[in-house]
Amino acid sequence: MRLKLNTKILMGFAIAAGVLLLTALVSFRTIRQLTIHTRSVENTYQVLQEAEELTSQVREAERRVRGYLLTNDVDYLQDYPSSEQQVEKSFVHLRQLMVDNPVQTQRLDSMRLLVRQQFRNMQTLITPQTALTPPVTRTILDTGRQTMRAIRGLFNRLKASELQLLTLRNRQQNIYETIAPITIIVSAVLAILIALWLFFKISRELTANEQLQQQLTHGNQETSRRIEIVEHLAEQVLGGDYKVKIKDKEKDSLGNLANLLNRMTQKLDESFGALENRNKELDQFAYVASHDLKAPLRGVTTIVKWIEEELSGELSPQMRQYLDMMKGRLARLEDLINGLLAYARIGRTEQKIEPVDVAELVREVTDLVVPPEFTVAVSGTLPTFLADRLSLQQVFTNLFSNAVKYHHQGAGTITVRCQETKKEYEFSVADDGPGIAAEYHEKIFLMFQTLRDRNTAESTGIGLSIVKKIIDEQKGTMRVSSEVGHGTAFIFTWPKLPSQ
Repeated sequence: MRLKLNTKILMGFAIAAGVLLLTALVSFRTIRQLTIHTRSVENTYQVLQEAEELTSQVREAERRVRGYLLTNDVDYLQDYPSSEQQVEKSFVHLRQLMVDNPVQTQRLDSMRLLVRQQFRNMQTLITPQTALTPPVTRTILDTGRQTMRAIRGLFNRLKASELQLLTLRNRQQNIYETIAPITIIVSAVLAILIALWLFFKISRELTANEQLQQQLTHGNQETSRRIEIVEHLAEQVLGGDYKVKIKDKEKDSLGNLANLLNRMTQKLDESFGALENRNKELDQFAYVASHDLKAPLRGVTTIVKWIEEELSGELSPQMRQYLDMMKGRLARLEDLINGLLAYARIGRTEQKIEPVDVAELVREVTDLVVPPEFTVAVSGTLPTFLADRLSLQQVFTNLFSNAVKYHHQGAGTITVRCQETKKEYEFSVADDGPGIAAEYHEKIFLMFQTLRDRNTAESTGIGLSIVKKIIDEQKGTMRVSSEVGHGTAFIFTWPKLPSQ
């Protein structure tokens, strides 16, 4: 019995519809299972990512606290207050993600307690009102390190468990990923229609992406051009041109940066102009001090000499003592004026760079300022290198004079040493004098500071200030090593290459 065409069409349609319905049901179930397992895998990835971010936030908070403790710079704590809130939010999110895993939830709760303890420790360290002794601070830091190790241990166990779970879920996901294409192939017509639709959608998306890429390229080129302008301004500022400006009217971050740089160069220009005026005033002061102050000082000194010469027979012993005291004060005043002038000229006169034989320089300074009762000993060899001879001579002259002036006996020994490092020479000038207590090691480098009574030693208190300023101008360092009764050693560094 032959079926009619319409019947065949209807039967074919029914069979096709049945097959389509059956394949649709199978596809629905397969896709549904695939979706469930895909979400499980995504959940595991979210747990891993959130846990990584959580531990990263704790480490960042700890880094900021350590940076603050090392530098005492409050900028390190700028974003610290929000760190604990962000960490708590991460814990809440993680607990929601792992609500179906009691073992992981228990680990998370333990980790949460440790993190809270770590934040309490860090808060103790940065609280200004908390007076912490160094031992207590070290104890808190050690506790923090142990807490962080415990946190990392819990994180590693949590991560390992999630990775095992991820392997299992990936395996299940792969099974349904294999079944899903088979069911889709059965629905060929539907797949073709979907493919055509996807092709249309993808074509539109590619067109939109190409337009966006062109816009991004143009924006990057414009940004690069503006950044080059900023770099050019920085180079000009480094070259000493503080009048340069950037013409950028855009209302974005680079525009704001350009405005700030313009204001900065204006401030620099004004500051250097004021500094130049101050230098001129300092020059004028040096001129007045060297002429208008020293002239009457010499006149008073001459008058004292005339009194001693012309009235020598009429002066009582008490009056002679007063005149000697006056001469000492006048000599100290002249030394003070000369010291101030020398201090003001440091760094403001052109350096004469030449080969300097330090051993010969030490012998010359010894002949000039060290009395015969003292011995100057050189331990090891002293170098010959390019330097400003006058500046180095001033350093040794002041240090030798200081050792002689403040020696508690009539004779002593001054020892000079030198140690070569990669970029500099480290010199040491040591004496066997009375020594300096530790609480005065910083004070002695301040201007007009002296540890002896001015009536006992006519000291201006400016010699070591001159030495310190010369060393600073040379980009070197200076320190003192001394104990009461064990002499004093001044250690300073001098660069092998002359400072620019």
